[in-house]
Amino acid sequence: MRTLQLALGAALLAFAAASPAQNRALGVLNSVIGGGGGAPLANPLGSLLAPAAATPPAATTAAGADLFALLAQAGDVIDEPREIEIGRQLAAVLLGSKPLHPDLQLQRYVNQLGRWISLQSSRPQLPWSFAVLDDPGFNAFAAPGGYVFVTKGLVDRVDEAELAGILAHEITHVVDKHHLTALRAKARAGIATSLVASQLRNNLGGAVQAQLLALGKNLYASGLDQADEFDADRHGVALAARAGFDPYGLASVLQQLRTETPDNPLFTLSLATHPPAQQRLDLLATAMGNRLDGLAGKPRVTVAERLARRR
Repeated sequence: MRTLQLALGAALLAFAAASPAQNRALGVLNSVIGGGGGAPLANPLGSLLAPAAATPPAATTAAGADLFALLAQAGDVIDEPREIEIGRQLAAVLLGSKPLHPDLQLQRYVNQLGRWISLQSSRPQLPWSFAVLDDPGFNAFAAPGGYVFVTKGLVDRVDEAELAGILAHEITHVVDKHHLTALRAKARAGIATSLVASQLRNNLGGAVQAQLLALGKNLYASGLDQADEFDADRHGVALAARAGFDPYGLASVLQQLRTETPDNPLFTLSLATHPPAQQRLDLLATAMGNRLDGLAGKPRVTVAERLARRR
């Protein structure tokens, strides 16, 4: 679990130097879950193992300087194409750190479930992609621009309504640009843009990389602002209900987290990077009241049952 946390920290701002092999991982992701009509891959991780030419240093440093300047600029607007590119690069690095789970049916199911929920959001036009990482921990992650990942350990411990609630929570983070805003705030507070750009152009990347690693580790080790998490809970519940799922799915997940002990290694990252589950449950109960009760009580469907019907 600690390895996953460190990998995510390194990924956050290492997207500027993503290798061609890591970028090819996104092609693998699209082939596995994109519904593009291609033949299924016998080994969805295979192309990640192929050797690749090195990224030209000039291209890497130019991209890095550009992205650092963008993240640390004083203005508040990053246009959607740039937001998507930042997320794409971040997702490529993440996929280079943790492989996709090899069950293609599971990948397609989670991707289709997530895409259906995302269509009910205020940003259905994003190139939404959802995937399962081959990791036993109980975690979910989002990157700007529409990339959402859940771990196999999480999928194994929830039913469909609970998974829908988790995906809706992560979709809300993307829709409201929570990670992008937090990343830029930390960049503006901790990085002198002109110095970083100068170091990159002069190939003095060691100090820069240390700054990036510290910034990324801080963001994922400390989590998002609590207000962002509460916002994602409230709007995620409404989004899941709008997509046709029991609105209490997310609350059920929070009940699981509430009963877990902090030293359970499978739940360590989730417990450390989110507000206390009981506090989240209390705020959700206040926000929901009984307004969504009429949408609750749907028959429980497990992920295994849903997959069995699809095979």
